[in-house]
Amino acid sequence: MTEAAKGILAMVSACVVWGLSGIYYNALSHVPPEQVLSHRALWSFLFFAGVLLFQGRIGTLTAAFTSRRSTLFLVLATAMISLNWFVFISSVQTGYATEASLGYYIFPLLSVLLGRLVFGEQLTRAQVAAVGLAALAVAVLSFGLGAAPLIPLVLAVSFALYGVAKKQIPLGPVVSVTAEVLLILPVALAVIWFTGGAGFLDGTLTAVMLAFSGILTGLPLILFSYAAKRVRLGTVGVLQYLNPTLQFLVAVLIFAEPFTPWHSAAFALIWSAVAVFSFSALRQERASRRAAMAATGVSAQIR
Repeated sequence: MTEAAKGILAMVSACVVWGLSGIYYNALSHVPPEQVLSHRALWSFLFFAGVLLFQGRIGTLTAAFTSRRSTLFLVLATAMISLNWFVFISSVQTGYATEASLGYYIFPLLSVLLGRLVFGEQLTRAQVAAVGLAALAVAVLSFGLGAAPLIPLVLAVSFALYGVAKKQIPLGPVVSVTAEVLLILPVALAVIWFTGGAGFLDGTLTAVMLAFSGILTGLPLILFSYAAKRVRLGTVGVLQYLNPTLQFLVAVLIFAEPFTPWHSAAFALIWSAVAVFSFSALRQERASRRAAMAATGVSAQIR
């Protein structure tokens, strides 16, 4: 198997774990979401710290806090990912997994927009059209529901801002995520302490599931990091949509959540935006590949 094929397999595996994780957290509906989040932070930290220890890189964790700027962005990243995790867990526990999946469809498109606003990145006409379709989808759903779809908006905005913060942190993914869960660890431990174990004493199965949430959080991130080094960026972007697609199917087919005509209209617009965005990303990737091959050919002729 080629390195690219291994990368695609790793990326698909990560997206499958993320896409089906709603089933796992729904099974923990008897544990309040803030308690699930606290255990997720605790066991994630232990998992990532174990990985760094195994790699002999635990000392690199101190590098995350060597500068005020890096620390501030780590605090922002921690706040955004904690909010994202909490809202996602709450939504699947309370029957709003469909809205959660919509948020993860919107997130990449919002990230493109933030790239333009924050970093001055240029947008293609296709990307502008995709962002416009996503905005229209939100407007349609807001009109149909009679209120702004807060769950997808909070999930999309928090994850997009998390990406902006991560872009400013000069650390590898495992080190930076370990630093993030380390920052939230005191709050998580306080919740666990003051709630008498935070669900950990609700039975052996619950205790095992709460502890396993650390691996459920950490493993797909490692798979994603492995894939990102071996798969072209455009392919990674397209494959990532497997995650919200699985979330959507789980919500409708397994959780049997209501899917109104307004949801149908909104998702039709979102899927159209995804198609436009994915086509644009793959076309840019092919253009970059041809340019690189042409540059290599010119370089070879000069030599």
